[in-house]
Amino acid sequence: MDDEKYIRLCIDLAKNGAGFVSPNPLVGCVIVKDDRIIGQGYHKKYGDNHAEVNAIYSAKESLTDAVLYVNLEPCVHFGKTPPCVDKIIESGIKKVVIGTIDPNPLVAGKGIKKLSKSNVKVKFGVLEKECLELNKFFFKYIKTNIPYVNLKIAQSLDGYITSNANKSEIITSKESRKVVHKLRSEYDAVLIGVNTAIIDNPSLNVRLVEGRDPYRVVLDSNLRIRKNSNLVQNNKDCKTIIFCSYDALNSKKRYINYLQSKGVRIIPVRKNTKGLSLKEVLRKLGSLKIASLLVEGGSKIFSSFLQQNLWDEINIFLAPKILGDGLRSFSSVSKNKLINSISSCDVKFEKYENDIRIIFIKSKK
Repeated sequence: MDDEKYIRLCIDLAKNGAGFVSPNPLVGCVIVKDDRIIGQGYHKKYGDNHAEVNAIYSAKESLTDAVLYVNLEPCVHFGKTPPCVDKIIESGIKKVVIGTIDPNPLVAGKGIKKLSKSNVKVKFGVLEKECLELNKFFFKYIKTNIPYVNLKIAQSLDGYITSNANKSEIITSKESRKVVHKLRSEYDAVLIGVNTAIIDNPSLNVRLVEGRDPYRVVLDSNLRIRKNSNLVQNNKDCKTIIFCSYDALNSKKRYINYLQSKGVRIIPVRKNTKGLSLKEVLRKLGSLKIASLLVEGGSKIFSSFLQQNLWDEINIFLAPKILGDGLRSFSSVSKNKLINSISSCDVKFEKYENDIRIIFIKSKK
């Protein structure tokens, strides 16, 4: 059998759960017998059946002597659902081929061990790099309890995100903006600073593609966000979160009561010389089971995440425009610091209309 072929199919199936299973991993499963696919499934929603169970239930014939393919090691513990390993053993499947081991301490090789002890043959490490990339959010979150952080930047060729720091400006093409909305649907939360909230008055939802809306996070030390902002008034899903200082928490109780009446969650964090503590923000987002964070601005926010090395990925959407002056993407970062930060990254390029998307992924070396 072509193990890589079926693991690739598992990866493709798993992607259907993007945006719906977090903080759980994306998992797809295929069951093969006599070179025929007799069952397949994926993890569709957090708390629902896992991919292996869905694949087993989809089969219309006996699974005895079949081979099960899955991109991530089957679970062996009771969580929202019973252990997948037990279901596999009960089904009569003779072999399990796994993309990569699950780093969750509750699993971490225990699933493989239990399968082997039950006389089920196991092979793992098939397309491991691709399987790790698929679940980069999950692996970061399960190891650190903080979300995977992607800085998303739209800028001109000469490095500006706007020609006027006090004015909202669209730089990139509609196709690039659709890609950003797709990213929003896949990330658990989108974060901006209060200046961006005031100047742009964004909705931070998914409008140009199908998908679920993320949590909307604003860093607002002094609670300057306006009452009539979209993030406050259009919050029927109660997904707007504002991080403020403890000083604001104590001095603006009436305004906080108003924001909370609109379903806004107010979370205080400590301040330091650079503003609100980003490390504490990330820890508190992690405690809310937010495993991935798309940072959309502005310049000071980008600079702070970069300077404090609190990022995992940078996506720059480069538009074929020259603004000549304005606000730079990293206004508070020295040239040497910027070069050193991204010099050892893995880099990818994509094209949308006339825009170039440059993806910098922090090296794990």
